[in-house]
Amino acid sequence: MIQKATALLRVERIEPSLSFWVERLGFQKVTEVTEGDSLGFVILIKGHVEVMLQSRASLARDLPMLSVGALAPEVVYLGVTNLEEIAAKLNPADIIVPKRTTHYGMEEIWVKEPGGHVIGIAAPASEPAG
Repeated sequence: MIQKATALLRVERIEPSLSFWVERLGFQKVTEVTEGDSLGFVILIKGHVEVMLQSRASLARDLPMLSVGALAPEVVYLGVTNLEEIAAKLNPADIIVPKRTTHYGMEEIWVKEPGGHVIGIAAPASEPAG
C-alpha cells in the first residue's frame, strides 16, 4: 500500500533553499548528507509533509539518468509499506536502479513510468545499510 509521495527537488545548491523551507515555511531538517564542504541532500519535514532537496551535482553522481539538463524528468518519491509487493508488479525493464538500501535506512528501487518521469519507491529497511 502506498503511504505517501515526496517531491525530490533538484537545486544548484541546497544551502540557499534552506532558509525558505525551514525559516519561512517551518520545515525541520531531519536528514542531511554532506558532500565536501556543502550539502548534497536533505530531507525536510513539517507534520505529514516531506520534501527532499538534492543538489544537481549530487543527483548526477547518485542517479546520472536524472541529470540531463532542462529536459530531465520530474521525480516523485513514494513511501510504501511493502517494497516487494510493489516491485513484483513492475516490469523489469521499468527499473532503472535496482533495489538498494540507503544510508538513511530505506530500501528503495527507482523506476521510469510510461510518461518518462522517475519514481523512487521505498520502504523502511529491515537492516541498516552498512
